[in-house]
Amino acid sequence: MWDNISVVHLGYGILLSLPISWLAYWKGALTISGAITAFGMGTLIFGIGGWGWAILLITFFLTSSILSRLFLRRKQSLASQNEKGARRDWVQVLANGGIATGCVLLQGLFPHSGMPFLAASASLAAANADTWATEIGVLSLKPPRLITNGRVVERGTSGGVSMLGWLAACAGSLLIALVGLSFIQSKFPYFVIVWLSGMAGSLLDSLLGASVQVIYHCPRCNQNTEKHPLHSCGEKTLYSQGWAWLNNDGVNLACTGVAALIAIGLASL
Repeated sequence: MWDNISVVHLGYGILLSLPISWLAYWKGALTISGAITAFGMGTLIFGIGGWGWAILLITFFLTSSILSRLFLRRKQSLASQNEKGARRDWVQVLANGGIATGCVLLQGLFPHSGMPFLAASASLAAANADTWATEIGVLSLKPPRLITNGRVVERGTSGGVSMLGWLAACAGSLLIALVGLSFIQSKFPYFVIVWLSGMAGSLLDSLLGASVQVIYHCPRCNQNTEKHPLHSCGEKTLYSQGWAWLNNDGVNLACTGVAALIAIGLASL
């Protein structure tokens, strides 16, 4: 256990993650807290897991960051609804990559097991699917519908889905599954498990967002929002619905965690 981990490996992790985290902060993809957290996370994943883990993480991070910066003008109207903007803070970084980081620690303990890499791949596939669905789905010409009852809702509403968003989620999960193929032996089972697990995690994200994620209301704008305690206009937001302790970051963590568990379950069968 941990015999294959050395200071040299972790040094490579630092050399790889430091410039990427700094560039992400400089380009506005991460806040300072997000950059520090991404640096620590990247050091562990690069240093312990090696290139396969590193490339999966980079694929997720680069594609999600690029998509969040595209079509900003068309997305400006959603800023008053979303809890946080395009710059990810430390909580968002952990919510999306924390499960993968935990998996790489397990890989260090069980270096000959393929389960940690499979679970990490599924968690990142779910995070990528959710991010792609969010960033591309809001560009749909048709308004989204709530996944639980089919009711038409405003763009950016938690749990709102569209055909464009669903196709984007499929593509996001598919990309992670394809990238990981180069680093495993059982290619077909891995591909199917990661792709399906990523889609299942994204589906759970939408279901939780539509049902139990906490939503607030701005009395001044008469608009539902994830923002708390203040809305974009400066007005104090009031609790409207959902579990008060479950915000968007908690939903993202559940999305990635359940995807990892589903992958382990499918592989065990």
